[in-house]
Amino acid sequence: MALKNLLVLVDNTKAAATRITYATSLAAKHDAHLTGLYVKAPIHIPGYAMAQMQAEVREMQQRFLAEGAEEGHKLFNEIVHREGRDDRSDWRVARGDAETAAEVLVRYADLVIAGQLDPAEGARPDTVDPGDLILACGRPVLLVPYAYKLETVGERIMVAWSGTRESARAVADAMPLLEAASHVTVMAVNPEPELGDEPCADISLHLARHGVEAEAAHLHVEDITPADAILSRAVDLSIDLIVMGGYGRSRLRELVLGGVTRHMLQHMTVPVLMSH
Repeated sequence: MALKNLLVLVDNTKAAATRITYATSLAAKHDAHLTGLYVKAPIHIPGYAMAQMQAEVREMQQRFLAEGAEEGHKLFNEIVHREGRDDRSDWRVARGDAETAAEVLVRYADLVIAGQLDPAEGARPDTVDPGDLILACGRPVLLVPYAYKLETVGERIMVAWSGTRESARAVADAMPLLEAASHVTVMAVNPEPELGDEPCADISLHLARHGVEAEAAHLHVEDITPADAILSRAVDLSIDLIVMGGYGRSRLRELVLGGVTRHMLQHMTVPVLMSH
């Protein structure tokens, strides 16, 4: 399926401009429509406290939310106009819990572009937790790092292959990106024995039948995590996008035991497309 309907989550963080620029460039590359989405998520106040608040305080909160949405809209319009995509974009504002509102609306897109959480920004009502989004939205989520210098978009792609259902879903979701890339590497780190002596051979053959010439590789590591091995190899190959499955095991197990998804969400250095 072609990518014809993209959605980018907009907020008022420092990383928003790079994320919107990335999404606009990706939409231009695939001749796709781009929707900017801002969620006006009220600051949670207990019911008993809300009942006692003066009307002026409630109005102040509403103004704060409206101003945030307006700032996001202005930034989105500036970048879309600069890239000459005014006629292929639109703007949406949703109200309510950030995760819930975003999860519903992104289901009408082929791909959602979101941002890695910046620990320096702290908790913000206008940002969406990418882990929640990946698990709940039913769409591939492309995450742009908060500290990222945009150069190329989807030119050199690495598929982090594990042979899982989530990994296969990610490859299928990313096929339009893979078909448009100039270089594709399929990498398995510490592959399971059932993947055979050449763990990436079969998925590379599958890609070849779609016209994607992919370099198959695998490696075994003990002194670093698989996620760090993927990121290190991505640097060596000048990769500008990683494609991988998200949460192959439960989020609770990842929280307790650690996992590739959780590590990537915290330490990504290039954009990562995840599917669950």
